[in-house]
Amino acid sequence: MQAAVVPAVNSPWEIRDIPQPEAGPNQVLVKMHASGVCYSDVHETLGHLPGSFPRVLGHEPVGEIVAIGPGVTSRKVGDRVGTTWVQKTCGRCEWCLRGKKNFCPKQEITAIHLQGGHAEYMPMYADATMLIPDSISYEQAAPIFCAGYTVWGGLRWAKPQPHERVAVVGIGGLGHLAVQYAKAAGFETIAISHSPDKDKLIRELGADEIVRDGKERGPQTTCECNGPVRMRYKSNAIAVFASSAPACMGPRSNSRSAPGAAQHETWVRLADRSSQRRAELISKRRHCCTLVR
Repeated sequence: MQAAVVPAVNSPWEIRDIPQPEAGPNQVLVKMHASGVCYSDVHETLGHLPGSFPRVLGHEPVGEIVAIGPGVTSRKVGDRVGTTWVQKTCGRCEWCLRGKKNFCPKQEITAIHLQGGHAEYMPMYADATMLIPDSISYEQAAPIFCAGYTVWGGLRWAKPQPHERVAVVGIGGLGHLAVQYAKAAGFETIAISHSPDKDKLIRELGADEIVRDGKERGPQTTCECNGPVRMRYKSNAIAVFASSAPACMGPRSNSRSAPGAAQHETWVRLADRSSQRRAELISKRRHCCTLVR
């Protein structure tokens, strides 16, 4: 089969003919239909993440099962499936027993310990696969197994309760999914974005409110201030997917926040006051917070 192979650290990818894998015990063999490209592929290529070379990358793999390995009963040939970053863990360590398998020291990771999806065929552990509805194309499904899984995992960790609010910081590759997931799960959803050109899209994705620092002001309600901004919004869970902090946010502190992408210079603190959690977004600089209507 053909695959995109990274032969050595910091080397260009090469299309090579390599042996076609087989489905091992508890595995399925998947004919790839789409394999998303993530910036982690760059980190892996540069050797920033562990793993031996040559390697086949791709941790957003989706396709159709063409063979079943010994011991598999939950999947069948023809199923449309994808798999996530962590495929297998020991099941016995403290982290596994606490339900936090992503911290297992013996985890087996797609495209690091296991072959990735930038190939014609890929073996996957059956228990780590998810069925893809027929109504979703492979191209749409692929990013869900990295960006989407990251976002959903973050929301689960934050554990917002019914009727609570969720704030999403940074409406990009992950944040735009977080807005949709939070809204679909029934939460009032606040988008924090400093990009006015995204306002229409953010509204279409379902955000109830848009907040930004006020550098770009249009027809909106603003909060004028002469000193550092303290804006209290009754948000119960914060998902941070911003590579840089909005002006209305300061250094990080402890929070019930979703572990998202890089959280540079950003903190969100949830404080209990009158039995009601409040998110306090505190600015280090003299800027005005804006609630976009």
